[in-house]
Amino acid sequence: MPGESNMGISNHAVLSASSSHRWLNCPPSTRLSISLEEAVSSFAAEGTDAHALCEYKLSLALGLINDDAPPVLEWFNEEMEDCANSYVAYVLEIIEDIKMKHSDPLVMIEQKLDYSKYCENGYGTGDCVIASDGLLHVVDFKYGQGIQVDAHENTQMMLYALGAIEMIDSLYDIEDIYMTIYQPRRANISTYHMKKSALYEWVEKVLIPTAKLAHDGTGEFKAGDWCQFCKVKTTCRARANYNIELAKLEFAQPPLLSDEEIEEVLSKIDGLVEWANDIKAYALESAIKGKKWTGWKLVEGRSIRKYTDESAVAEVVTDAGYDPFEKKLLGITEMQKRIGKTKFDELLSSLLIKPIGKPTLVLESDKRPEFNAAKADFMTNTEE
Repeated sequence: MPGESNMGISNHAVLSASSSHRWLNCPPSTRLSISLEEAVSSFAAEGTDAHALCEYKLSLALGLINDDAPPVLEWFNEEMEDCANSYVAYVLEIIEDIKMKHSDPLVMIEQKLDYSKYCENGYGTGDCVIASDGLLHVVDFKYGQGIQVDAHENTQMMLYALGAIEMIDSLYDIEDIYMTIYQPRRANISTYHMKKSALYEWVEKVLIPTAKLAHDGTGEFKAGDWCQFCKVKTTCRARANYNIELAKLEFAQPPLLSDEEIEEVLSKIDGLVEWANDIKAYALESAIKGKKWTGWKLVEGRSIRKYTDESAVAEVVTDAGYDPFEKKLLGITEMQKRIGKTKFDELLSSLLIKPIGKPTLVLESDKRPEFNAAKADFMTNTEE
């Protein structure tokens, strides 16, 4: 399936479901960034291909299409194939479970979901929407592995559910809503259940008033983890003020800070570091384009020597009586990509070990179990 992708990065609604975490928390950011061009990263392009493959395989499994026209994908590899297969198997399992309790469900794939009745110019695309008497299940495939996504009160999923109910309300009397994030590269399957009445209570109290502010470009700027994908995050004054205030604590000597101040820094320090890196990247990019920063200059960075012709180097060194090559076992990730996840598990599962990870401080809401120092010491000593 490698080749040129036939799938483009889709245009999002002004108040899209995928960006709802940002505009619901910082309403004026929407109008501020709407005219800015959105850069398409390789990660986004890879994700688009993965979604196209999932759509094709699920449609094929449900008998909605034949296999005459598989998508042509630029980023296709064995890992993507395995992820798509596991996604399809998971969705089919959900459908079979629903069939055991309800009449034949309606299954919609890559369905446009319109919730503009409550949120002007608001819509999104649901990867898989399954509806039956009294029940709605929305499944969202996430190919990214950088951030683990939780379905709990996930506004993107809630908006998908809202759009789905508005579309099928005359066919089904929905009471229970299930929203699932399927994120195979993080081994993450997260499901959240809520009643239809609770969803519409959120719509009235939160969505409608906040969406109006966001659409009009009014409301209060507010910094937080939702800044990550904002187009104006680097030059945003609210984000700068937020991080500068935190930096005042950060630059103090830890012994001089109270426990409460240290806890505040811990909860926000990742955002501070990210903001600082964004500023550096923005300043560098501007300098490359000709911007002169007072007190700074653009210089050539450190470079590393490289061969002009590797084949010629190998030939010369071999003729001189030396071996120019080294043999090295592939790393786990590269090995899995090389032979495919299924074959990798079959051949090497008994030869893998996962050592105890280095302790790290996280929020109490993190799903990982608390670190047990005594257990870690015991296991380490046993291995020795």
